[in-house]
Amino acid sequence: MQNPAPSDPAARHVPVLPAEVLERLDPRPGETYLDCTAGLGGHAVLIAPRLVPGGTVILNDLDEGNLARARASVEAAAPGIRVESIHGNFADLPRVMLERGLAADMVLADLGFSSNQVDDAGRGLSFRADGPLDMRLDPSAPITAAELVNTLPEEELADVLWRFGEERASRRVAAKIVAARAEGPISTTAQLASIVRSAIGFAGHGRGKGGKRGRQGLTIDAATRSFQALRIAVNDELGSLAAFLEAVERSAARSGAAGTDTGRATGGDTGGGRHSTTGDWLRPGARVAIIAFHSLEDRPVKRSFGGLAERGVVERLTKRPVVAGEAETGHNPRARSAKMRAVRLAAGEAGG
Repeated sequence: MQNPAPSDPAARHVPVLPAEVLERLDPRPGETYLDCTAGLGGHAVLIAPRLVPGGTVILNDLDEGNLARARASVEAAAPGIRVESIHGNFADLPRVMLERGLAADMVLADLGFSSNQVDDAGRGLSFRADGPLDMRLDPSAPITAAELVNTLPEEELADVLWRFGEERASRRVAAKIVAARAEGPISTTAQLASIVRSAIGFAGHGRGKGGKRGRQGLTIDAATRSFQALRIAVNDELGSLAAFLEAVERSAARSGAAGTDTGRATGGDTGGGRHSTTGDWLRPGARVAIIAFHSLEDRPVKRSFGGLAERGVVERLTKRPVVAGEAETGHNPRARSAKMRAVRLAAGEAGG
């Protein structure tokens, strides 16, 4: 199979924290890698060649188009490797993995978006280009951002903006939205961004007219937090993350109860870790890494992994969140807000 053409989105996508992911997951031949949010396959392409011979890559994503692109890229990067594709929410992976008899030695959940999703105005994920107010990562999902914006009562809308966007002016923004929709439906990203900016000020709230500044000292557009809040609500992102973390905690508890040795699990079947022999979706000694892009994602990961470490059922692979260095952020600005945390489950044989 030929390598992706330069015009292919997969060829242009740059995964965040690539060296750091490889160091913490430490892939080896014959192991199984689960990419919970495969996107265009950036991380999977880096890991797959290290799994041959005998390894398996399991790709999951809500976007069927990206899932197909990721599979093609992985197969090109590691000819002959076994690839399993799962279309769905990563919160459902523990159940699906068990149904398929699969178990992973290493897991990555990159909670960001693929560059082609953000750049596609038709997705409605960004206010930088006008498009329909959609925001669904899975086009078959039932609720769009436009439906929330045009139907939620003002108080509920303000609550969404505060809970999922930490928007301090949530009540003022919600009031502006309700007033605007009384004149006609809000159907595009440009419409919504304009309304939010009129409620807050174009550059955002913060230090006077200078606007609010992020961790890297960059001014944050006033619409950023409201768009984040609606996107999270539309896709139930925090609910999915919570369910996934609960599943990791259950597996870690089972491995920890069976043995406290946190060394590497070598696997016991000829499939090199591809099939579950323990009745669990994570093999003993599995490494789990999660890359978050804002505090609402990072907090529950920190709390979950910290609690597991205190109970002695995992080993921390990151003492503190790993962030991108200047060299990476210089050529990949998306990496500025990335924070990775990782743990390794105990290596004792897990129960069912």
